[in-house]
Amino acid sequence: MREFFKMFFASLLSMVVAGILMLILTISIIVGISKSVTEKEKKSGNILVIDLSNKIHEQGQTNAFAAFNKGNDYEPGLYDLGKAISHAKNDENIKGILLKVGSTANGWATMQQLRMAIEDFKTSKKFIYAYGEEISQKCYFTATVADSIYLNPAGGIELKGFATILAYFKGALDKLELQPEIFYAGKFKSATEPFRAEKISDPNREQIQGFQSGMWDEFLKAASQYMQMSKEQVNELAQKGSIQFPSDAVKNKMVAGLLYWDEMETKLKAKIDPNGKEKIKYINIEEYAMNSKFDDKMNSNKIAVLFAEGEIKDGEQNNENEIASKTICEEIKKIRENDNIKALVLRVNSPGGSAYASEIILRELLLLKAKKPLIVSMGDYAASGGYYISSHADSIFALPNTITGSIGVFAMMFNIDKMMKNKLGVTFDEVKNAPYADLPANFRPLNADEGKRVQNQIDTIYSLFKNHVATGRHITPEQVEEIAQGRVWTGTDAKKKGLADDIGGIGRAIKSAATMAKLTDYKVVTYPEPTDKLSMILKKIKSNTNTSIAIQAALKEELGAEYDIYAQIKSLKEMNGKVLMTMPYLLKVN
Repeated sequence: MREFFKMFFASLLSMVVAGILMLILTISIIVGISKSVTEKEKKSGNILVIDLSNKIHEQGQTNAFAAFNKGNDYEPGLYDLGKAISHAKNDENIKGILLKVGSTANGWATMQQLRMAIEDFKTSKKFIYAYGEEISQKCYFTATVADSIYLNPAGGIELKGFATILAYFKGALDKLELQPEIFYAGKFKSATEPFRAEKISDPNREQIQGFQSGMWDEFLKAASQYMQMSKEQVNELAQKGSIQFPSDAVKNKMVAGLLYWDEMETKLKAKIDPNGKEKIKYINIEEYAMNSKFDDKMNSNKIAVLFAEGEIKDGEQNNENEIASKTICEEIKKIRENDNIKALVLRVNSPGGSAYASEIILRELLLLKAKKPLIVSMGDYAASGGYYISSHADSIFALPNTITGSIGVFAMMFNIDKMMKNKLGVTFDEVKNAPYADLPANFRPLNADEGKRVQNQIDTIYSLFKNHVATGRHITPEQVEEIAQGRVWTGTDAKKKGLADDIGGIGRAIKSAATMAKLTDYKVVTYPEPTDKLSMILKKIKSNTNTSIAIQAALKEELGAEYDIYAQIKSLKEMNGKVLMTMPYLLKVN
């Protein structure tokens, strides 16, 4: 009877929780629709505010929670922001742009794409001011497009050079007696390095220095233009650590002056109307993007932009910002079968992932390419599996700060035999009727024959990867071998090496697609349909327990920047026995 009541109350609790969630969803939709209707006319302004600290994804996302937290019904993606800035250039109501600068979690290529859009806005001759209290190098890079940058007198600003810091787990694995069995192809394929070494290897150090150098050159180019000095002079300031205090930033022309916020507003008011009659009306770019229709013309000729952001995974999508093979292939098939869509721009922002999923996606893209042009636009990352799915495009465009390449393959298995026996006293035994029946095994070490079989699998997939690149890029296998080996490249280097056709953002890729499709008049449509935050939460609840979601959220909040290390350790379980084309750690340049 006691077990009956346990089951009864557990079921009752589940029903109550589900009912509450459905009620929230219904209310959110009703109130959200009501809010969007009643507030549509209220959202206007004369200064467009772009907060660089806001996280920017490739595609926008609807927000059913907006009615409760006074947020925006739609959170625009990078593509939406670019269109909004372009629209503001010719909007008579918008007098100028205010950039709020601080720190940001956005990637360098994302910040570069945003900078390019603001630079285009500058041709309107409208003002662009930037203001911040603590200005990071990444935000400063984007802010250098402004007419003037202002810093709070008690604030701070960075000019210190770049550093890439990697965590290595071999010592921890040794202490736990957890033995990784690692197989890889490509001397630069450093994905497994944190689990088999205690420091950065020479090949890995070489490639990190390579892309750091390219990205630093982009930074110096932007900073030197604003500071009106040579790149060598800016670099010298960084090497000497000359910028310590706000006064140093003024002295070396990193900023135009030191202002408190009220003084900044006085300057903005004078810019809007020297007579002081017109008041400042701020409108943030999220509201502006949602409130404006940028491409509502009717046209039967369409160019599709398909967003592929996140890790490449097998099966169906369960989380936002992941490329799930089944889900994205359904979208590619829709685009292929739609005769009104004349070309596809695939926007890739991915460090890679499952080798099998990458092959499935590429196959669907090849079927599409047989019917219509396929253009790739690369974001922050288009590496490993991200490059694999890009390799057969008719044209590939990368940003200078894009991280791409990483043509290599790896697999890892973890032998828990010693750890379980020596730490917990647990041992394993088995009965099997065929030599390979228990593979992949994590309760015993692989023997020489088994290890050879796994390595053969890795080498075969690596050879397939290189063949795809040779065929897709129209280069010889020998040329591919020189640029492969798992090495990552910046977008600038990728163009030099033949991995990309040219430097440019998503706008350039769309124009290329139109040219290839022989279109002069067309409408851009985006895929997939924007996801909703609440819908994605419900999906997560369906595939996870409420407890695990709460624990993960708490860990992320508590650990902050160190959450990435926790995520790397957690990914060990997911990596076990899988053949991967990925960078398990994202190469963050601070």
